This record gives sequence, C-alpha cells and structure tokens, in this order.
Amino acid sequence: MAESLPVSVLILTLNEEVNLEACVAALSGFDDVVVLDSFSSDGTVALAERLGARVYQRRFDNFAAQRNHGLEHLELRHDWVLHLDADEVVTPALREEIARAVRDERFDAYRIPSKLMFEGRWLRHSGMYPAYQVRLGRRSVLRFSQVGHGQREALAPERVGTLREPYLHYSFSKGLTDWFERHNRYSTDEAAESVARLQGGGRTDWAGLFSRAPTRRRRALKGMSVYLPFRPTLRFLYMYVLRRGFLDGRAGWTYCRLLALYEYMIVLKTRERLRGRQGAKGKV
Repeated sequence: MAESLPVSVLILTLNEEVNLEACVAALSGFDDVVVLDSFSSDGTVALAERLGARVYQRRFDNFAAQRNHGLEHLELRHDWVLHLDADEVVTPALREEIARAVRDERFDAYRIPSKLMFEGRWLRHSGMYPAYQVRLGRRSVLRFSQVGHGQREALAPERVGTLREPYLHYSFSKGLTDWFERHNRYSTDEAAESVARLQGGGRTDWAGLFSRAPTRRRRALKGMSVYLPFRPTLRFLYMYVLRRGFLDGRAGWTYCRLLALYEYMIVLKTRERLRGRQGAKGKV
C-alpha cells in the first residue's frame, strides 16, 4: 500500500461520470479526496461518493473562484492541496515527486507540467509540452485570480517551484462536441480579456518575452498576441511548424487546426465586442 501523503486533492467536476473513476483511481496514497461539483446532471456525484470522495456542490462561475472557494470554505484535512480537473490523471512518478516536494520548505506552491492526450497519443510537440500550471500549493497562502478562461496564482514567483513529472490531460475524453462547446465558452471569456487589454486595461510584459521562465514567456506572448494581425494563421504556424507539431502526425495536424479555429473564434468575438452588436444587425 502506498504511503499516505499529507496532501488533500480537490477535483472540480461538472458531468464528469466518464472521467472521474480514472482520475480518482490514480490517487493511491492520497487520503483526502474532495470533489467540488457544479450540480452535475449525470451520475458524477453518486460515482464520487462510491469512490470514497467527499462531495460538495457550488454553482460554477469561473475556475479561480471555484478553486478559491474550495480552499477557503471546504473541510480539507491538509494544508497542501493538489488541484485537478476530472479529465486529469496523476502518474506514479508525479505522486512520488509530490511526496518529496511537500517536504521542501523553500516553496509555497509548485507548477506542474501536463501531457495533452489526443487520439490515443501524447501530443509531444503540438501540445506545447511542457505547459505549466500551478496546481499544488499550501491552502494557507495560495489563491487564484481569473484571467480569460483560466486561472493564475497570486504568489510571489520566488515562492513557486517547478515539478518535472507531468500529469496526463485527456481533454478530448468526452468527444469533439464537448470540446467545441467548452471552447465556445472559453473564447467568450478570452475575447472579454482581449477587449480589456486593447482598451488599456492590461500591460504587456515585454521583458517577459525573453525570460528564462517558460510560464512567464508564455503569458507575455499571450499578452502581446492580441495586437498581432492574422492571429489564427500565426498560431497554426507557430504550433505546427515552429513547435514541430507535424511530428505528432495526423493527431498533431488536427489539433493545430482546432487551436487555430479557437483563435479565430476569439478574434471574431473580440471584434464584435469592440464594434458593438449594432454592427451585426446590418442596415435596413
């Protein structure tokens, strides 16, 4: 039996009956698994309880608020908390690295890379590996803020460490229809963020473009991208050519096309917001 880890696991769910069992089954050694459900209409809650997780419910507003609610209001047994979505799976190697990391007093949180899985394979190149997110942190100090459709940590950079081992992300586990529905919502959030930046509400981190920290570089590039023309085409070329997504075969080609389409949705929604809905009605 695996050694018990002094780490609580907080899993966000909404209709995740398809994914939840694999997610929880991989959490051997974690003695406190908590599901924060957004009032699923399928069997997610019953399955979570059957798998031994403690279940709470809250209406979803955004990822940062949901994770912060879990940190601030749920009865978590440990100060260290691992944040997961139900389509993410912890590997044995990552579990061992987490066990070592939580004994290191230099850091209050850790970035963790992920391996994006699509069409039965890991997208080594087009999946932008290693793309990091802060997913492990001390409950007493880690909080998140919402940016676009995702969340960012509110911690001093020197207090955030980086883990080497990734978790597996099965973003397409519920099929392409679900992926399109989610990214339709995400593109609306990203368009709102783009408009705020274009209207002077955001600052471009130019120095970050040359930072040795991959997370800062990625965020700086995203901040600058709102000012670029031909963004969908540039995103495709960046992922498929510069990041060598072509080495991922047909899956890489498909994924790069999907992300270019997602970028185009953001561009169109940004343009609509800037012009106002009157422009969409036409003239009589």
